Amino acid sequence: MRIFSAVLSVAVLLSLSAVAQHENRGGGGRPGAPPAGHPSVGGGYIPSRGPAPAQGTMRRSPETENHPAAPRQPENRQPENRQPENRQGEEHQSFRDQQGHPEAPHVHSNDQWVGHDSGHNDAHYHLDHPWEHGHFPEGIGRSHVWRIEGGGPGRFWFGGFYFSVAPYDVGYIDDWDWNDDDIVLYDDPDHPGWYLAYNVRLGTYVHVVYLGR
Repeated sequence: MRIFSAVLSVAVLLSLSAVAQHENRGGGGRPGAPPAGHPSVGGGYIPSRGPAPAQGTMRRSPETENHPAAPRQPENRQPENRQPENRQGEEHQSFRDQQGHPEAPHVHSNDQWVGHDSGHNDAHYHLDHPWEHGHFPEGIGRSHVWRIEGGGPGRFWFGGFYFSVAPYDVGYIDDWDWNDDDIVLYDDPDHPGWYLAYNVRLGTYVHVVYLGR
């Protein structure tokens, strides 16, 4: 009887082990991660490059922007000490291209910039005086990670440099930590005077203008 019980116990253990191995086969990935083959967003990923110009859009210099032949667009300037207001009356496109991705402009882990496709003539990002405070004098791109040290959408800073978020993008930054998030700046190839501030934690980005020191 004891021998039979021992044999039965061993058989049960082997069976449970086989079931467990079958359930774990092909698994992996963290909870909530996209299925295999689907790009993830955020979580510390830093894009290797900024976005390409929108299809059919020619990159223009500030000199070209101010040429008399260039179409005149409504001015979208923001005083340095004023908190930007989200334009509630305007409709924003949806950016949630896959389940679990944010409802904000974001970058996939394959370096696809979702949402940067409105082109050069997008009046939301027009500035009458691009680079009014000059260009950011320090490094941009994936090898230059900056930690936000304080402020808010209207005026935030790091390393003694000040920036402001485009009023049209304010609705996309509710979950940003203005005292601790890391960001990376990239050139905006379509909208003179703007940088793209990419949030390393969230994988989202917004347009920002440099305000100087």
